[in-house]
Amino acid sequence: MDRYQYLLLMGACLLITFPLELIYGARVWRDPVRLVRTLALPAAVFAVWDVLAIRAGVWDFNPRYVSGWLLPFDLPVEEAAFFVTIPICSILAYEAVRRSLSAQAGRRARRSGAPVDPTVTTSVPR
Repeated sequence: MDRYQYLLLMGACLLITFPLELIYGARVWRDPVRLVRTLALPAAVFAVWDVLAIRAGVWDFNPRYVSGWLLPFDLPVEEAAFFVTIPICSILAYEAVRRSLSAQAGRRARRSGAPVDPTVTTSVPR
């Protein structure tokens, strides 16, 4: 089980943050092309960085905690999962907070009778 621990952790991160999409309408998963475009460059940069560091002997991975599945250039699949999972979870959390604050500001403005600008998506409570 230890060999799949990291992959299970990445899956759990996605599973735990997925309700943010449904509850807050974060809209992260609704546009997969935009999501891939957002993740592609950082994931590629970090993958190259990892491959170079592994080859230079700067770091390695404990075989007890990785599946042994390797991507091209001997990059562990767990690293690629990390480069995709953590940004997705971060974007989901950011969008959920942004939408929640925006909705809260809209409710506050309606209660006070102030005009609501539909083009403004975020607001900081005062």
